[in-house]
Amino acid sequence: MRSPRVTRLTRRISAIVAALALPLAAMVGLAPEAHAAGATATYTKVSDWGTGFEGKWTIKNTGTTAISSWTVSWTYPSDTRVTSAWDAIVTSSGTTWTAKNAGWNGTLAPGASISFGFNGSGPGAPSGCTVNGGGCDGGDGGQPGDAKPSAPGTPTASNITNTSVTLSWAAATDDKGIKNYDVIRNGSTVATVTGTSYTNTGLTAGSTYTYEIRARDTADQTGPLSGPRTVTTTGGNQGGGGKVKLGYFAEWGVYARNYHVKNLVSSGSAGKITHINYAFGNVTGGRCAMGDSYAAIDKAYTADQSVDGVADTWDQPLRGNFNQLKKLKAQYPNIKILWSFGGWTWSGGFGQAMQNPAAFAQSCYDLVNDSRWAGLFDGIDLDWEYPNACGLSCDTSGSAVMRTMMQAFRAKFGSQLVTAAITADASSGGKLDLADYGGAAQYVDFYNVMTYDFFGAWDAQGPTAVHSPLTGYTGIPIESFNSDSAIQKLRAKGVPAAKLNLGIPFYGRGWTGVTQDAPGGSATGPATGIEPGNQDYKVLKTQCPVTGTVAGTAYAHCGTNWWSYDTPSTIAGKMNYVKNQGLGGAFFWEFSGDTTNGELVSAINTGLN
Repeated sequence: MRSPRVTRLTRRISAIVAALALPLAAMVGLAPEAHAAGATATYTKVSDWGTGFEGKWTIKNTGTTAISSWTVSWTYPSDTRVTSAWDAIVTSSGTTWTAKNAGWNGTLAPGASISFGFNGSGPGAPSGCTVNGGGCDGGDGGQPGDAKPSAPGTPTASNITNTSVTLSWAAATDDKGIKNYDVIRNGSTVATVTGTSYTNTGLTAGSTYTYEIRARDTADQTGPLSGPRTVTTTGGNQGGGGKVKLGYFAEWGVYARNYHVKNLVSSGSAGKITHINYAFGNVTGGRCAMGDSYAAIDKAYTADQSVDGVADTWDQPLRGNFNQLKKLKAQYPNIKILWSFGGWTWSGGFGQAMQNPAAFAQSCYDLVNDSRWAGLFDGIDLDWEYPNACGLSCDTSGSAVMRTMMQAFRAKFGSQLVTAAITADASSGGKLDLADYGGAAQYVDFYNVMTYDFFGAWDAQGPTAVHSPLTGYTGIPIESFNSDSAIQKLRAKGVPAAKLNLGIPFYGRGWTGVTQDAPGGSATGPATGIEPGNQDYKVLKTQCPVTGTVAGTAYAHCGTNWWSYDTPSTIAGKMNYVKNQGLGGAFFWEFSGDTTNGELVSAINTGLN
């Protein structure tokens, strides 16, 4: 600890030196500290756990002389705030937040950097950043009266073709006037234009691009980015061209099931699919929300676990499944990835969300196209089990709710993919009759018809029945509970065949206490599996080999256990059905049930080629 006497003496000497130096400074003109070209400040959102987030600012000395102190200021919307900070002293005045260096980290040599971090709450992003009074991008803009340009309006997209798109946006404002706009595609500037529109050519058919616009004023100061606009060019293989081959990737599979994005590559499956549904996001509080943010964006991967063989670092802005999927997409650019919301467990929030369809769609759009993973997702899948019917919980929104929901999402998502997983209950007055799937079809790219789980050990005493029958058969417990009945009912309701994908389970349903080989036997309860009455194909193929087939689906009786499941052979038959009926394609739940060499994915791919 320094002596108070020494401190006072030091301050007195400093004051004398400053007073003596002032006349000389006055003769040559007082120059402000080199701030404009001398320092930059870059913001990173390190993580987001739904109710809060971790942010980080990195200050870099880009000048040629040392900086002895630094101050970073920025503005947050009124609903966003800093709750705690480290390595800086952070204060606020209204919506303006100011961070000053701590006593030990103020000095920065030329080229050196320093970071400070903080926790915050709220959904907003920082704007109007200055460092030592100048623009955080290193441009002039910190002097009084030199306001930076405002953000341009979020661009709209029109005239979308296989290879081009026209973007238009509302003009930015600035006290000196706007000189031009940078058009930024997937994080890189592709053009600088003087007007408020731009046609980007030379694109790839069936590919997704995310655009942002940034204004420059006549002093060449840059303002904040506009909101993002994600566009998918026409053509390619995205539901209307070649057959859909879609698989669900379960977010939680990275834990006990030890199934990761890299498994899609090592199994050979990545080269045999067209779409991935990432399952699941939550629907809660009237909004779309993340499911498991740790698995999605924070889980670190070592080099041997990573798709591209590059390990995650502790300070990179995006990790987890989303980063791995971005790497996968870089290697397999034809794959379309959708974020699926709801599912059996999280469908209960749809009814509340649909009290304000536009706000619901907006929340989902903002999350799917969040700047942290911009360009990853090609659209959204809505897995509501079930509108105006009962699943884990019951909904009474009315039959029009499905049509209203899909209309709202199409209006918001524009050219991005909008799909839905829907019931296959074709019984008279059943779930397909309780919501307007026909009216909603005009707004969707395709429906994934869940043609599985027709029967299972929730009926503990049986009778045993194949859970994914392609057609009816003699002795089936409920005649209309089969895939063909669901497909034909949807077609009769006006849904085009090309918008219907047939569902394939990569797991079996089974009972125990069964003595009869053929379907229709009695049972005493569910067979043991990954959960009662449920087991992966990769296990069943050797643990309980096929005994026979009925209605295009295999069944197996081993000991007292009885299972039904699909095999490469039964999948081949179902793919023939897809082609003969002119359906859009097939989808399956889910990748981790397949063998390590992707037998079932290969069967779907071969059957639809």
